[in-house]
Amino acid sequence: MARNLLGRYVWLIDTIRRYGSISLKKLSDLWERSPYSDGQPLPRRTLYNYRAAIDELFGIEIVCSRSTFEYSIAATSAHHEGMTDWLLNSAAMSNALTAASDVSDRIFIEDVPSARQYLGLVVDALRDSLPIRFTYNPYTKSSPTPDVVVEPYFLKIFRQRWYVTGRNTRDGKIKTYALDRISDATTMAEPFTPDPSFDADSYVKDAFGIIFTQGEAKEVVLRADPYQAKYLRALPLHPSQREVVHDRYSLFYLHLRLTSDFLQELLSMGPRIEVVAPTELRAMLIAELRATLDLYPTPATSAEAAEKSE
Repeated sequence: MARNLLGRYVWLIDTIRRYGSISLKKLSDLWERSPYSDGQPLPRRTLYNYRAAIDELFGIEIVCSRSTFEYSIAATSAHHEGMTDWLLNSAAMSNALTAASDVSDRIFIEDVPSARQYLGLVVDALRDSLPIRFTYNPYTKSSPTPDVVVEPYFLKIFRQRWYVTGRNTRDGKIKTYALDRISDATTMAEPFTPDPSFDADSYVKDAFGIIFTQGEAKEVVLRADPYQAKYLRALPLHPSQREVVHDRYSLFYLHLRLTSDFLQELLSMGPRIEVVAPTELRAMLIAELRATLDLYPTPATSAEAAEKSE
């Protein structure tokens, strides 16, 4: 097997994406200067094999125009492109870490325990429309809930944790479960018929994280200082986010539901952001801040202490 095939696939996809459309000669010239070629050109047959492997591994189709004989990435939906980007980033990270075993003692990574045991099982259940039976260990209960049966609708990763959302067959409600709180999971033999009226994209569209309430989405306006604005610019809070830059601050506009996980995200930014609108969100934030301050009463002054002792 050729050395570092995964790295070669990622390089090929990134290069074609960067150029948009590229001839075999130009691609071969760039390939010769890459760390994967050993100074050799890219044979047409090798490119053909790589295209087939990339399609199978990532679901990315590299097409060749019959009129220009140039290669490009076939157009897909925005959701599929986002999924592809995530896969490529994960593959590139895995590829880099695999090649860094000699410095592994100086590389610190974040554990994602939920991906290790049941992610593959849930993906298979999604693909084959099979219900999942498992025991669930929620933080809100002292004892686990056995024999939970869920018809999986979609998977989502949030804060390095995987969640599956689907219809709970016992009460018929759509619920979300963290994979790292699932145990004894198995797929059931009899497939279910997915609800044709359910649209996963619409369901998650106005959510910040993994709390999918049915409440109405609100127009949120955040005022951020220049320091915090850089972070929000680099890592948007939501796909709807847009920014209006002012001299000493930026205003960020978002359209999403006011959920508790979104509120906690705002609280984590401290005084570097201010909720301008809606008033409902301002009130929620103020209530949380006051409840937090109540945990830290102001120490009595010497005069107050002496007065109380009399």
